Amino acid sequence: MPELAEVEFFRTRWDCGLGQRVLRVRLHADNRIFRKTDTAALVRTLTGAALRSSVAHGKQLLFRFSHEAWLGLRFGMTGELRSEGPKFVPGRHEHLVLGQARRSLVFADARQFGLVRFHQGATAPDWWSELSPTVDSPAFTRDRLKELLKRHARAPLKAVLLMQEGFPGIGNWMADEILWRARLSPRLRAGQLDDTDVFALWRAIRLVAAGALRIVAPSFADPPASWLFRHRWEPGGKCPRDGSLLERATVGGRTTVWCGQCQEE
Repeated sequence: MPELAEVEFFRTRWDCGLGQRVLRVRLHADNRIFRKTDTAALVRTLTGAALRSSVAHGKQLLFRFSHEAWLGLRFGMTGELRSEGPKFVPGRHEHLVLGQARRSLVFADARQFGLVRFHQGATAPDWWSELSPTVDSPAFTRDRLKELLKRHARAPLKAVLLMQEGFPGIGNWMADEILWRARLSPRLRAGQLDDTDVFALWRAIRLVAAGALRIVAPSFADPPASWLFRHRWEPGGKCPRDGSLLERATVGGRTTVWCGQCQEE
């Protein structure tokens, strides 16, 4: 599933279309990813509109067009953006194609867990402007983290980090990486953390988010071998910090990897 850095990578796949007008819109209007969209209005308004800008927020994207048009995309498990040739013909998994003179901007989602939203107005839609602060923003403070942990005090840390309303963009591998760097067990209850633990967790969240955006986002590259990421699925994978065998279990409904030696409960 695309996470913070992967979503940023996909955002830039449409940069080649900035400043160019949409000549035609093709979509699969009956598919569930358009369940909150007036597809007729989308086609009518975007045809002839120019792509002005884009921004990522966690696992979501917002594209601004002329004609006061806004296109929101939320990635599910298999969503992706890419650019194809101007004569591209969409298949069953290419649900939205914006045809320009020199290219086609494509949104594909094989499993249809994503979402397309459309808005027309002078300012960004409420469903965008009311999103929680991203974990790499100044608004994501230690006090905010403490409040989120308090709100879900009985839940395991791994499950809390995956809650998009509090931690936009953090997915499975990032959550494991964060907890490994903070030396906190994924099974710890959120309410068990003291102030030292909260600071370690906050710092790890910021570090992993910044590192992922710097390393992964530009070219979809893997993080370096010093990260847990590179060892999560290795047969007999070992902790890159102390060499201990990594442990695996389902925590918070997701497959979780951690070091039992340096992430004691």
